[in-house]
Amino acid sequence: MNYIKEFSPFIKELTKVSSKTILEYFKKDVQIELKEDDSPVTIADKLAEEKMRAIIENNFPDHGIIGEEFGVKNEHAQYQWVLDPIDGTKSFIAGVPLFGTLIALTKNKQPVLGVIHLPATNDLLIGDNLAAYHNEKEIKLREIADINEAIMLYTNLHDIEKHQNINGFLNLTAKTKYSRTWGDCFGYFLLATGKADIMIDPVMSIWDITALVPVIKGAGGTITNYQGNDPVGAESCVAAAKSIHGEVIKILNKS
Repeated sequence: MNYIKEFSPFIKELTKVSSKTILEYFKKDVQIELKEDDSPVTIADKLAEEKMRAIIENNFPDHGIIGEEFGVKNEHAQYQWVLDPIDGTKSFIAGVPLFGTLIALTKNKQPVLGVIHLPATNDLLIGDNLAAYHNEKEIKLREIADINEAIMLYTNLHDIEKHQNINGFLNLTAKTKYSRTWGDCFGYFLLATGKADIMIDPVMSIWDITALVPVIKGAGGTITNYQGNDPVGAESCVAAAKSIHGEVIKILNKS
């Protein structure tokens, strides 16, 4: 099945509804709640996921749903939708446009379609492991031969120190051309569209990572967990150009 061709109209419907909801609250004085893990959530997160879930349930009643805000439905379904209504809620709250909506479709727990949508800029990435498209134009990671020329992105330095080998990370930072905290899904957007070469997240959840896999693979990149293993179900993520990914993993994990 060509998942991009099959589901693109439906994805556009989902992102149209979710982005309209999210942008109604962007740069507004919204109430912030803290979840059990101390991560923030707003009414925009909740309403966007509720509306996406309703559309999925109406169109695909036999499919399952895994959402960051409202949990799991039909957990044993062959097809499941994995939703993160606002990836980068801290940016959203601060009025920074570097946040997005992540949508994935899995078949038998394997991601077959991934979506990164940036509501503030109306950028839409869709990938199916074989190809990836930015606003319907095919994209590829840029070719890079030397890690010294790489642009590296990451989300949160404190999380790297807390969850992974901080010395390895600092060594990698020293070897790259430069690094920036253009993180969350925006970092993977820049990677997939050829504007960066490495993106690192030391801690992830299923709704953070699942959509990224078909996009990065489809754009010709390599995506794994922090130790270089299967990203599906992983709790961390390292994505990079194929030519340098192996070296990135070695440096990150060297004591």
